[in-house]
Amino acid sequence: MDLSFDTYPYLRGSTILGMVVLPAWVPAADIEKAIEVLVNEGERVKREWGEVVWERLTLAHAPGFEWAEGLTLPEVAERHGTSVEEFCRVLLIETRLEAGCVMARPDEGPRGEESVRAVMRDPGHMGGSDGIHVGGHPHPRAYGTFARYLGRHVRELADLTWEQAAVHLASHPARRFHLPDRGLIRRGQVADLIVVNPETVADIATYSHPRELAVGIDDVLVAGVPVLKDGRLTGATTGRALRAA
Repeated sequence: MDLSFDTYPYLRGSTILGMVVLPAWVPAADIEKAIEVLVNEGERVKREWGEVVWERLTLAHAPGFEWAEGLTLPEVAERHGTSVEEFCRVLLIETRLEAGCVMARPDEGPRGEESVRAVMRDPGHMGGSDGIHVGGHPHPRAYGTFARYLGRHVRELADLTWEQAAVHLASHPARRFHLPDRGLIRRGQVADLIVVNPETVADIATYSHPRELAVGIDDVLVAGVPVLKDGRLTGATTGRALRAA
């Protein structure tokens, strides 16, 4: 089988809260039915939340509860004056399952990072951010993924060479998605170009401050037109949706 996969270079994940905490028997794909369950069978749902490690969940997106974004579920529940299970139930109902979270892993140490590094070195790997930009406290991957690949995993750790990084982040994705005129620098290709300073490129966004812009990339051209020049947006919007060849 012809397989490939993508990763982002962080240990924590991020998704909508319902995907993390709702029991398998709750019809999460049907928002109306899921809310009906949370309203009418809330006590049953809360009993099944005994295995949830609430301290690992930080609210990233909570429409109507913006004051809670950036706090862990226990911190939010304490400020709300209720149990963490009850607050989570109310939050899912009030946000219509839109609430999002950042999830810490139990192995946030050298062993966990080594697994991330080993996966990205696989020749079938493609880099991706899986970025979610909504909410006041998103995962830093939305702002730092590709600069982190280049700054930390190429320059600092040498997990990839600069040439390998270009393949993993550009040419391999273009090939997998059947975009023959993208992902390479050669005559006849569309000039989608990113100018990287190999000495300074770095991610600045953190879990505490996730919306910090990366550094070391000051010029970007899309279809040959500068959209970022000397670190400033030019106002050009030459990007477009692409279809596989």
